[in-house]
Amino acid sequence: MLSFVPDVSAVCAWCFEDERTAASEALLARLPECALCVPGLFLWELGNVLLMAERRGRITAADRSHFLALVVQLNLEIDPADPHIVWHDVLSLAAQHGLTCYDAAYLELAMRAGLPLASRDNALLAAARACGLELLAC
Repeated sequence: MLSFVPDVSAVCAWCFEDERTAASEALLARLPECALCVPGLFLWELGNVLLMAERRGRITAADRSHFLALVVQLNLEIDPADPHIVWHDVLSLAAQHGLTCYDAAYLELAMRAGLPLASRDNALLAAARACGLELLAC
């Protein structure tokens, strides 16, 4: 089974039609055979992005609920927050690469787990390349 670390920007490409690409659709088609490894903050971050999209009229409350119901059905492996990792490794990566701590959490998890990263965030992608991580197009 393929495992990878998607950030919220990668997952939202499956929700918002104007963000879909051929690469995001190809990755979506592979999800039944994939495990998605995410840091715990993923739950709050995805919820917030969808709520903001709803408030802006980009999606409806029904769309938000439907998409979250689909995400729950994925093979999500949620990595719990460990204060030592967050306050040492994640903060170090954020400082070194000019990332937010949120983005650095995805980078750190992919590095620690030895997994590819899927993101549409340019700063995170640049940091992942600098760290030698495999990237999945999305």
